[in-house]
Formats: sequence, structure tokens, C-alpha cells
Amino acid sequence: MRISCDIDLEAPGLRQGALHLPLSTDDSAWGRLLTPIVVAVGERPGPTVLVTGASHGDEYEGPLGIMRVLHDMRGRTLSGRLIALPALNYPALMAGRRLSPLDGANMNRSFPGRADGGPTAAVAHWVYTRLLPLADAVIDIHSGGSTLRFVPSAVIHDLSDPQQMAATRALAEAFAAPFTQVLTEMDCVGELDSAVEALGLPFLSTELGGGGGVTPQTVAMAHHGLLRCLRHLGLLDAAPSAAAPTRFVRVPDSAYVMSRRAGLLEPLVEVGEAVREGEAVAHLYDIDDPLSEPISLLAPLSGVLVCRAARGGVARGDTAVVVGVDA
Repeated sequence: MRISCDIDLEAPGLRQGALHLPLSTDDSAWGRLLTPIVVAVGERPGPTVLVTGASHGDEYEGPLGIMRVLHDMRGRTLSGRLIALPALNYPALMAGRRLSPLDGANMNRSFPGRADGGPTAAVAHWVYTRLLPLADAVIDIHSGGSTLRFVPSAVIHDLSDPQQMAATRALAEAFAAPFTQVLTEMDCVGELDSAVEALGLPFLSTELGGGGGVTPQTVAMAHHGLLRCLRHLGLLDAAPSAAAPTRFVRVPDSAYVMSRRAGLLEPLVEVGEAVREGEAVAHLYDIDDPLSEPISLLAPLSGVLVCRAARGGVARGDTAVVVGVDA
């Protein structure tokens, strides 16, 4: 195994360390990629929960929310074990980029990884082979990054196993984001989601805001939502109460509206607002033909706008808006 971990994952207490991956570069011939890892093992028996953040390096709610949870572990009575990787794609986080600058790879399209692969694949393989067999549940905190803006949401998938689906739905209810998207992924190959779900475990993801920054509200959602999930799973005795139950919305294949050409995007509806099928939700302008009428992008379904492009300019093939329908 190319990767080693410098802390004991079994001994009681709270400790931090790193995953060590030898990495020879122009800047450091005998260097290492050090991925932070923290483990909290309680004195009472209980489940093991794996939490991850910054699978994409331009999504900051995960690292911030997870670190706040880890600070809460000091002095708390814990049952079971919490394993945290707050910067799963550490090079991408340091660069503020979605993909790793070391190999151009997408961590959330790299599972189950390869021991002999590039840095991203090697870290994914270590998580898949060493951590997932220990886990009873996995929570992966995402946001929209620099290119998308989401209404703050938990994210789950439709699962064929009724018990796994019930456990996953209960986890989303415990997290209690304003919305929970029951998602049909456009591209699920290589996702941590798919790898965990194939093992029969409950898996919860999120999309907490976006636009390349954070807000006090989205960081608090990550922090408090994680604490509620840990209480629900039996690791903690108490957690902050939710302001309201989550609202489940389905996001089918037909809910995505793509830009058919490049242009400047004028949003007409903000995320979280209701839309009607056929309603114009954005206008797409051609800067090279300023007098031409803009293209109207229409809501494909009646429901709520759960996502829109965060940037004012879009390219051909970009997702412009996504609609969710009450489940």
C-alpha cells in the first residue's frame, strides 16, 4: 500500500494526523502528499461514521462545518467512532479548484480508485479499502462550488433496497436542511455515493449554497446538520434542534436545463423560489449580437428552483437551472 496513516484509528480519544502518499515533483523530489485525518473514538461502544469534505476544492462548507464538529468533540461524551477527512482532495482545496492540480482528476469520479494510480485515485483507493469497511454510515458535504448555486439541500438517491432507503431518508431528516433532493445523477460513475451505496450503507450528501464562497448560514447548516446526524446515529446524546423539517423534492433527468450555446445568463428566478412549467427562468444573451432577442430558458416542470448557474457567463452544455418537484 503506497499510502500510510500516522494515527491509530482504534485507540480511544481525539487525535489528528495525515495520510502519507509519496509524491515526487519538480518542486520536491522526495515529497509527500499529506491529507489531514482526524479520529474521535468514544469510551462507549457504538457505530463508526465517516464524514468527508472538500472532495471538490472550491466547496468550503464541508471543511469548515467538519472542523467545527471536531472542535465540539473536545469534552463531549462519544459512543462509537467518528472518522473525518475534512479535506479529501487536499491539493484541490489548497488551489481553490474543483479538480486536483496534481493530476487534473475529480475525486468524486475516482472511486473505487487504484493503489497504483495518480494521487487522486490512490487516496480514493485508500478510503475505499481502509475506511469504508469500517463505516456504518457515510456523510459527504458538498456545495455548488464556483460554478453553481444551490438552495441549501441534503442529497440522497432512490435506492432499490427498502431498508437502506429508509435509513438514508432518516439520515436526511436528521440533517434537516431546508430541502432534500432525491436526485437522479447525470454521471454517477466513480462517485463516493455509488461506492458507499453499493456496500449497502446509508449515504448522505449535501449541496449547501455555492458560488465559490460561504455564508454564516451554510456553514451553520453543515455544522448543526452533522451534529444532528451523529445524534441520530447514536454517537452523541444531544445536538441543536432543527428549525423545521426538511422538504423532499425529486430531481429527475428532465429537471435539468442546459445552455445550448455560450452567452450571458440573466437569472429571472432565485433558488428556492417556485416555478411553473413553461415559465421563463433565465434569459441567455449573445454579446456578439447585442440587438438580438435573448433566448428564454423555460422551466421543464412545475416545482421549485433548486439550482442555477452561479456565473454570469455560461458555455454551451453548461447546466443553467435545475427544478425539483415535491416528493
